Amino acid sequence: MSILKTQLTIIWSWGFHCPIAMENGLSFKVQGFKFRGVVEVLYNEGQDLFDIYFIKRNKVVESINGVYFDQLVEVIDDYVENTTNYQEMVEAEYAIKAS
Repeated sequence: MSILKTQLTIIWSWGFHCPIAMENGLSFKVQGFKFRGVVEVLYNEGQDLFDIYFIKRNKVVESINGVYFDQLVEVIDDYVENTTNYQEMVEAEYAIKAS
């Protein structure tokens, strides 16, 4: 959690909520533009790296292994939120909510 807190603005953009501490990791829910579901981040002690699991309906739909701590937020953001037309999507989302 302390690694994720270093970039709170990005974390909030995911719709981050319901964090749960796990043995060797953290589980939390997200509601991003690209992915909505559960993200599990587990520390792989043997490799000194993190493994990330993206889960929908209790099934792992994607996993990314061997992530360095300083890449953790970026890797999750790329899967959950970041798109090539991110600014356009944000503006469209606000336009829908405003009407």
